[in-house]
Amino acid sequence: MAAERSHLQRCMEQPSCAEGLVEAEAGSISLEAEVPEVLFDGMREFLRSHPQWDQYRLISSALSSFLFQHGCSDKGVSQHYLNGLFLRP
Repeated sequence: MAAERSHLQRCMEQPSCAEGLVEAEAGSISLEAEVPEVLFDGMREFLRSHPQWDQYRLISSALSSFLFQHGCSDKGVSQHYLNGLFLRP
């Protein structure tokens, strides 16, 4: 975990990486990540039992929840978090 955090900190300090993040704010970005198999299986089971959700909505909800609960004060993140709590499809 510490290695991941330091990699992210190094990335954020590099101008080219920071510029890429700013450009991505207007829309969506593609994300590739390795997750433990148990989390993947849980995600797959959740999506099977909740057909109104898709993988993109699930990941967006999870990320916004994590960021909001860990002190992110960005209004867009807060809005995604609150939408996930109160809006039902």
